[in-house]
Amino acid sequence: MTFTAVFQKVPEGYIGYVEELPGANTQGATLEETRENLHEAVQLVLEANRILSEESIAGFDVIREPFELVTA
Repeated sequence: MTFTAVFQKVPEGYIGYVEELPGANTQGATLEETRENLHEAVQLVLEANRILSEESIAGFDVIREPFELVTA
């Protein structure tokens, strides 16, 4: 699956976010810096979501397995 990064020029540089992943947003002085920051922001959001999920299922009998989304 491919996500959509959106970059907007602002007076301070650029802001960027991923349309499909709320919370994954960043800013930078240049477009390249903003792209790099966005990669880090996505990783941080996914890690935070994983931690929150692990905390919410602690003590429950669950099955965890890899999940890959393949689109046509």
